Amino acid sequence: MATLSTRLFPTLDASGRDPAVLRRVIASPALAPVLRARRDRRTACGPDLTCRAQALLWTDTETQALRSVTAKEASLPSSDDGLDAQVGREIAGINMIVRTYALGQPAMTPIDGPGTISPLDQQSRLQAADWIADTPRAGASQQLDPSMDYALALLDVSDRIDAIGFEPLMAGANAAASAQAKGLDWNRYRYSAMIVTGVGPEIEGEPLSPFGKYHLRLAARRFAQGDTAFIILSGGRAHPRATPFTEAVEMKKALIERYGIPADAIVIEPYARHTTTNLRNASRLLMQMGAPLDKDALILCNPVQSAYIESEKFTDRNAAELGYQPGRVVSRISPTELVFRPSRASARIDPRDPLDP
Repeated sequence: MATLSTRLFPTLDASGRDPAVLRRVIASPALAPVLRARRDRRTACGPDLTCRAQALLWTDTETQALRSVTAKEASLPSSDDGLDAQVGREIAGINMIVRTYALGQPAMTPIDGPGTISPLDQQSRLQAADWIADTPRAGASQQLDPSMDYALALLDVSDRIDAIGFEPLMAGANAAASAQAKGLDWNRYRYSAMIVTGVGPEIEGEPLSPFGKYHLRLAARRFAQGDTAFIILSGGRAHPRATPFTEAVEMKKALIERYGIPADAIVIEPYARHTTTNLRNASRLLMQMGAPLDKDALILCNPVQSAYIESEKFTDRNAAELGYQPGRVVSRISPTELVFRPSRASARIDPRDPLDP
């Protein structure tokens, strides 16, 4: 819970770990009556678990009150657009989790959300999350409001804690590439990295899809040209639902075993579940590795997905789902290769998609 909290809700999580900040926020004249009304609303539901979940949703007015108060706490971690915006995103993330996992709002795609479960199992999950939200946790912001721990509990009881499955990523699975990046002369390379997007299998028990294997063949041939510093393999544990395989991990195994690509040239991005977050998360990794953001990367994938990434439809999808563009397509080299310039906006943590931060 603590790790997931820090990963998805860094600002609200930090408030829980700073008693002085927490006291000031809770006692604020602008927020205290809001928090009291929220507690009363949940209490009035009695044992009705659906009602209690509904009561934990933040209204626009309540969200604005919290944003205004926390914006004054300069010690809290923030994103490049400020505390006010970051807290707004975190509250939107809490609301999205509660609506999807507790109240039955359809997930963005069939691979997201809690999946198909029985009414009895759903009641068990709601009850467990309700109890967990009220069970004291060191360093939590529960005194402020139980909604964040309730949202985290919903993910936990639904076995959807994918977002922390590989942490610490750069010191763990990507340690060899991270060490290679230190002191690297990026000017030796035309491209900072080759971003290989995922195309998850749809057959249970299949670690790599046919398209995924095609992507790896393309990547190995392109890497042999020597003008790309790293290969970033992007794909999470997404297809099919509840698969035990993480696509980026399986792609890395295949590149090493089939094509002899050295491990320190491979970076895995094991969280993305969609093409939007393939590019967002890959851009974040490039920043963590110290790659110059004025240096282009390559996007490598099959012609159909490549054309989609270049399309206006994909631009619109990024705007709708991420709220920004993770980068821009500079030019096309071939039917399977796009020149891509990452955007610094991708550095933001955005919990509206809590399954691939």
